[in-house]
Amino acid sequence: MLSPEDPARRAYIHVHNHNHVSSRHHSSSDLSRTKGPPPVMQHIWIVTGPAGCGKTTVAKGLSKELSLPYIEGDDYHSKSNKEKMSNNIPLTDADRWDWLIQLREASIKCLNSSSAPTGVVVTCSALKHKYRDVIRVAAYDHPSVKIHFVYLRASEAVLLQRVMKRNGHYMKSDMVQSQLQTLEEPDDEWDVLAVDCAASPAEVQARVSNVVRKKLADYQ
Repeated sequence: MLSPEDPARRAYIHVHNHNHVSSRHHSSSDLSRTKGPPPVMQHIWIVTGPAGCGKTTVAKGLSKELSLPYIEGDDYHSKSNKEKMSNNIPLTDADRWDWLIQLREASIKCLNSSSAPTGVVVTCSALKHKYRDVIRVAAYDHPSVKIHFVYLRASEAVLLQRVMKRNGHYMKSDMVQSQLQTLEEPDDEWDVLAVDCAASPAEVQARVSNVVRKKLADYQ
């Protein structure tokens, strides 16, 4: 069970506060002594939201558009997790803990690969604030890594309609209600880009592309 006392959460809070406050403590003389080129920024784009919001479709489209590697979060679920979800048994915090850590580590490993991409696109439901905090720890030892959550928002009716049309997926319609009960809306979180996904796939993709490119422009 994740709690405010978890090391991962404390680490995130430390780096989050450091990144927002430390710049105010550097004098002009400190900056003048800085040598070498600035680090190359790398971005982890986490496409989030409950079942049926279109995470995989959007993430693959974003990966193709930005020429970035793509990590499918579902591939990192354990067999027991998939069996639980296919039997309409909601996952607990304990079930998700290792999954979130593996996704975080896979993202950093991808950024550190020989190809050194400028970013990576990852799908992850990241339903709770503390789940998102686990991913945010990726920036703790990597100050040049920026994490962004692209949150796909839709009504329960839209999500249910989409899930019921899927064939062969372990996530059934009953799990939509369970995930919505678990969901903690990230409206007030500074690194979240919320996108209304109650539209055609092409329109949703265009909306995501727009907010992502605007965010990238902030780093240029």
